[in-house]
Amino acid sequence: RGEQQAATQSRLFVLAIGISKYPEAFKLQWAAKDAEDFAMAMQRQKGLLYRDVQVRLLRDQDATRDAILDGLEWVEKNTTQNDVGMLFLSGHGWNDASGTYYFIPANFEVDRLRSTAVPSAEVQKTVQSMAGKVVVFLDTCFSGNVLGGTAAELRGDINRVANELVSAENGAVVFTASSGRQVALERPEWGNGAFTKALMEGLGGKADMMGKGTITINALDYYISERVKELTENQQTPTTAKPQT
Repeated sequence: RGEQQAATQSRLFVLAIGISKYPEAFKLQWAAKDAEDFAMAMQRQKGLLYRDVQVRLLRDQDATRDAILDGLEWVEKNTTQNDVGMLFLSGHGWNDASGTYYFIPANFEVDRLRSTAVPSAEVQKTVQSMAGKVVVFLDTCFSGNVLGGTAAELRGDINRVANELVSAENGAVVFTASSGRQVALERPEWGNGAFTKALMEGLGGKADMMGKGTITINALDYYISERVKELTENQQTPTTAKPQT
């Protein structure tokens, strides 16, 4: 009970980004809704686990490169050592020829990826600078041959990004929709991407393994992992990276 009372003194800051309305060849179906659903789920924690919840939601055309960078700065500056910051990114992500991973904003240009997309280093810098606890959710897809080259060259290697964010100097807990260079799947009947569907179910109570009204990182990890594998018939394997501490 003492731990629960201490937790209610914390504030939660959420930056949720979801982009479905890319140019025609890049369009996704549920990414924007994924971000909206996550933001709403965390907003409901106000007065429960957290004494206050502040959310910045960027969807579709609002999720420009500048707006995403502003959002990262907002969550970094507002999260104190007693607070929790959460980042949720749903959309396209891929590597350039040098292996740099980018999250693709709504206003990116194919021929100017470096200057119009958001490199993972910007997310890493935000995480590293945040004073409180940090949880990151990455539900990023890729577009196979749209940029030219092979799919293996273009898919963002999400494992490397997660490992960077969870490293000792950064210390975030990172949930990813898929492992390595797998594709993150979405289907009409789910109403979300597979990862976010499982995440919403888990946060809705199904990850409360002990029936105590609280959801732990480990329980959420287990539920998402098993549920996504079930939904996708083992085509997609979500991962969770946690600091040793």
